[in-house]
This record gives sequence, C-alpha cells and structure tokens, in this order.
Amino acid sequence: MSTSRPVVGLPGGDTTARTGEDWLDQPLTGLVRRTGASVGMIFLLPPGQRMLRLAAVSGASPEIAMPWSGIPLDAELPILDAMRHRRLFWVESQEDMARRYPRLGLLLPYEFMLAAAPVASGRVVWGGVVLLFPVWHPSRPSRRERRILAAACREIASLADGAVGSAALECRTPRFLPPPALRHDDPERALAALAFTERLPIGCCALDLHGRVTFLNAAAARMLDVGAAPVEGRRLWDVLLWLHDQGLQARYQEAVITRMPSSFTVLRPPDLRFVLHLHPDAGGISIRIRPEELDAEPLAAPAALAGPDNAPVFNHVTHLAAALAEAASVEQVAALVADHIVPSLGPEALAMLTSVDGRLRITGHRGFSADATGLFDAAPLDSSTPAARVLETGRPSFYPTFGELRREYPHALPVDGMAAWAFLPMTASGRKVGTLVLAYRGVHGFSPAERSLLTALAGLVAQPLDRAMAAETERALAHTLQTHLLPHSLPRLPALEVAARYMPARHGMDVGGDFYDLLTPTSTTAVAAIGDVQGHNTTAAALMGQVRTAVHAHATIGTPPGGILARTNQLLADLDPGLFTTCLVTHLDLERHQARFASAGHPPPLLRHPDGRTEILDVPPGVPLGILPDARYATTRIRFPPGSILVLYTDGLVEVPGQDLGESLRDLAGRLSGADPSDLSVLAEALLRHPGPHNDDTALLLMRLHASGNAAPADPRP
Repeated sequence: MSTSRPVVGLPGGDTTARTGEDWLDQPLTGLVRRTGASVGMIFLLPPGQRMLRLAAVSGASPEIAMPWSGIPLDAELPILDAMRHRRLFWVESQEDMARRYPRLGLLLPYEFMLAAAPVASGRVVWGGVVLLFPVWHPSRPSRRERRILAAACREIASLADGAVGSAALECRTPRFLPPPALRHDDPERALAALAFTERLPIGCCALDLHGRVTFLNAAAARMLDVGAAPVEGRRLWDVLLWLHDQGLQARYQEAVITRMPSSFTVLRPPDLRFVLHLHPDAGGISIRIRPEELDAEPLAAPAALAGPDNAPVFNHVTHLAAALAEAASVEQVAALVADHIVPSLGPEALAMLTSVDGRLRITGHRGFSADATGLFDAAPLDSSTPAARVLETGRPSFYPTFGELRREYPHALPVDGMAAWAFLPMTASGRKVGTLVLAYRGVHGFSPAERSLLTALAGLVAQPLDRAMAAETERALAHTLQTHLLPHSLPRLPALEVAARYMPARHGMDVGGDFYDLLTPTSTTAVAAIGDVQGHNTTAAALMGQVRTAVHAHATIGTPPGGILARTNQLLADLDPGLFTTCLVTHLDLERHQARFASAGHPPPLLRHPDGRTEILDVPPGVPLGILPDARYATTRIRFPPGSILVLYTDGLVEVPGQDLGESLRDLAGRLSGADPSDLSVLAEALLRHPGPHNDDTALLLMRLHASGNAAPADPRP
C-alpha cells in the first residue's frame, strides 16, 4: 500500500484567482444538506506547506473543530489516509475508530460514523473532506452519498485550481458556517410558543452550536439558580461553575458530534438533583430540566469519558500517552502500561504479549502468578487461543464471564480465579505487534464505550511498543557487530605492554562507533589506531568496521599515519555514509624510541613520562574523516622513551556536561600523573572511573615501552 505524500503544485488550466473568503461555503453547505451529515469539514494543503489546514466547518463550533486546525502530514488520521491513497475512507463505529485510529478514538470517545475523501486534481492533492454522521446512519455510505461526495470533491478541486496564487488557499483562519436559519413566518405563533414554555413546570433551555444560551425559561432559571446573572449569549458552564465541574461541556460536545439525545444527572449544591435531557439537531441543542424525583425517563448510558467521575481516567490516559512518548525500551513500555491501566481501568491483572519468531511471548505483566504467565508464554501464532486469534484478526474480544470464554474456547483453563477477560490487538500502522490481555476477578460487563476505550488504548500502546522493539533489535544487532569488529585480543611484542578497554555510555545505549586497534607490521614496530564514528546504531557500528579495516590494511603495507588517514578519508567519501569519523593513528618505532601521530579531528593523546610528569601532546587535529574528500593530514613526531606510557582515548573519557574540554583534558592528565603506573590494567580501570556521567561510549588504549631486553608482561584481554 502506498504511503507517498500528497503532491502539491501549480496545475495548469484556469488560473483565475478566487479570493473571496466564502468560496467554500456553497460546496460545503450543499454537501452537508444533501448527505444528511451532522458535521462537515474541508481541509486544504497550501502549496509548499507540510501542514494540513482546516478551511471550512459546518455543524460544529470552533471549540470542537479548532484542535484540528493544523494537522502534520505524518499523523495517523482518516483524512490523511484518504489523501495518501486518493480514495474514500469510512469509519463505521466508535469501536472501528478506536481500533484503526486509537489517538482519535481517545480524543473523540463518541458514537459516530466518519467519511473522509480526497480533494484532488490530476496529480495534485489539494486536501480532503470529512463528514460525520449520526449512529442511525447505515453502516456503509450509499451509492448516492458516494456520488454526492465525489462530485463535491471535484467541485472543490476545480475551485482550488482557479485559486492558485491567491490568498484563498492559505487558510489563515477557518470559516464556521452558520446553522440553518429558523423560520419566523408568524410572529404571533412565535410569541405563543414562548408563552407556552414559560407556563411549563419543567425547565427549558436552548444552546447554539457554540454552546451559548439562546433561550432560558423561568423554570430553568429557577432550577439552576441563575439569579440575576446574565446568561443569554454565554455558556452555562461559564456562568454556573458547578455545571462545569459536572461535565455539561463534555455532554454538549458529545451531543453536537453524535446528534444523539442523552440524559444525565447534576447536583446543584448543596443537595438538589436535576436531570438534564439533551436533544441536538443541526441548529443547536434543546435541554429539558426536571427534578430527579419527578423524572421518569430512563437515563442514557453515560459516555466513556464524559463525566467528572471519569476525570481520573482522562488523567491516566494523558499521562500514559506522554510517558509512552519518552519510553526507550520494551521494559519501560510494559511498566508504564501496567502502572496506568491497572489502577485506572479496574482490571486485576494485565499481560502484554508480543509476536516473536512465530510465537507470542510475554513482554510484561502485572497481577498474574508465575503459573498463569506460563500458560500464555510461547503460544504459537496459529494456535487456537484468544490471544493468538485476536492478533490474527485484528479485532478485540471481550468475555464478561469465564463461561462465555469457555463456550468459545472449550479448552480454556481457569487462571488465577479470573472471571472476565479482554483480549485487545496491539497494531501499529498495520503491523501486528501483539495482544494486550486484561483480566477481572468478578463478572465485568463491557459497555460499548468501555470496549472502544480499551481498544483505543491497546492501539496507543502498540506504537511506542513497536518502536521500542525495533530499537532493541537494532541495538542488539549493532552490539553484535561491534563485538565482532573490535579485536578480541591484542598482539604481543616483547618491548611493548598494552591494555585496552571499551565502556558503553551509561544512558542505556550499549553500542556506538568507538573502536581501537593495534597491529605489528614488524617485530620492532607497532601501529595503534583509535576512533569514534558519529552515532549509536547499526550504521555507526558497520561504518566503524569499515574504517578499522581500511586503517588496518593501509598500516600493514607500511603507509605512514598521515597517508593512512588520507586514504581512509577517500574511502568514506566514496561510500558517502552521511556520518563523520574522528581517528588518531600512531606509528611506534620501538628500537628508536619514537612515535609518529596523525589526527583526523580526534582528542590529543597523553604521554606520561617515567618520572610521572604527564603532557598533552600537541598533534594537529585535522579534519574528521568523511567531510572533505581531498583532506590531507600532517604527521607529528615525538620521543617515546622507555618507561613512558602513551594513552589514546575517545571523547567519552573527557566530555563532561558543563565542563570545558581543556579543563577535562587537564583533569585527565592530572589523574594519569598521580595514578600508580605499575599495572596498566589497573591503571586503565582507574582512568575510566572519572567523575560525572558517561554520556558517550569510551575506548581506551594504553601502551608502555620497556627498555631493550625487558620483556613486557603478558597482554590481558581487552
């Protein structure tokens, strides 16, 4: 399935500018009227921008629609799918929304249907149209509705073609079209209707699509205790704060979107209860208000997230979404899910199962015994189990009692006394990640709203979980690469004692591009190299192997340090990996007690003299490898007397947040000078124990020259 971005350009044909602000009014008004949609929205993608803009709205207030005024093109939403694939996308229910678009399902936890269609002309996708339908609409759009929608999209595309170069396509502020006007053909009849409502013992209140009061009869003012406060033209929940606290605003939003009547009870402090019946249509909402003890109508089931009693759920979902965005590992994702879902949504136990090598493996769990997790773990993906079946079909399964689960799966075994079960597919961008299992000790009736909420949450979890699994797989691969590419042991020379160490960063990344190497072209010479490839991933690890191989090959044939770096740099220029590398190459002449250096942007080496004095060697840094194809590298020669210790390292050893690099180098030289030099292995460990966090990987190579005839100690494994 194609995921290419919409093409935006300047099409040929009519270029007559249409700059009127109302150029989309008629197409949208006609579309909403002819399809019977409750809400209609037109989105445009201005030329050269990467943000979809809301251009016109019918049937919803700014409060509801403005959160969608700007949509990034990489978001997972029906309108963007319609634009990407250039076809109609239909969402048939709240549960369907929660499964396919979990974030949208959590933001709009209401029952409605949605159609999204592209506005396109030739190869240019100008934007799209979104229509919301009440739940009494058939489960699929009719052929007539499809034809009407397609014709409207063609008309809007034609208008966009003609508006090229005008401000009409910039969508600075969306237009909100007024609802159908009420007819006032007979003033006397209108006055009679007003008198009628004033005589009623029940409260009557009318809100427009913005939630503002357009009418309030005397009974309603008395019941709500409005007093002398000005109400008309204002939102009730702004005037009466106790109504705000009891969810009227959320109920209003639900009524506007779903066009479904609903009822709920409010408490007017200190102890008076009233039932509010909401009746929405295209022009606004009528509210009937009656004392609770006189109200005989059954109350509608509350929306999943509408009332104040569900504020903790909102908080947990919000915190979970924010925390998941920062989760770096599968373990962190599993812990966050367990910490937020179990206390807020009521299950006694939770298990996350992910697909690994054709089996479902437990990634994390909470509340299950070890025996119970053993029943879930390692089940084949094609097994006849609810967790595997849900992952295969992508559709959730809910079992209010164990008996219902047993009827569908006769071989199901009782687990930890759990009665009710929910099996939820974790799917990210069409990829089957795993199954989220929730268990309840008592009978648990899953309402439609709760089913949609749980399904959306599973989809919300799937995306960071999939990301964390991919990252861990990449880290494992990179770690394997690095382990095999770094030398397992270093060559031995009688006159040269060597110790080497590699230490990963402390912030969780256990792989990087740091490397070291030592080879002995002759019995009296050695070539040491140390370097750092930018990045912490498989690309960096693979490039590190290529750099190390190139250095090794050129050093073996006797190329001097500057030439080794120049030729390796040309190799990187040909590969064009998009990463740069710092590197230091040292040629040691063990008979003449000399060392030659060439550096490609690498930190300078340190030399500890036999008397303990330590100096930071002045080696011209040069340009890092992979930046300038024709770069040249100077060679520096120094004395390397017997008993002295040469220290090569990567910047992870000296980079401390908030500290100047020069100061860090002087600190390292001071610690080297004051340390016990008798055992290089112990000295290497001491140098690694520097204060401050290890925010980068560290490679360290220590070499001590012994006097002629004095054999160096056995070389320890690095």
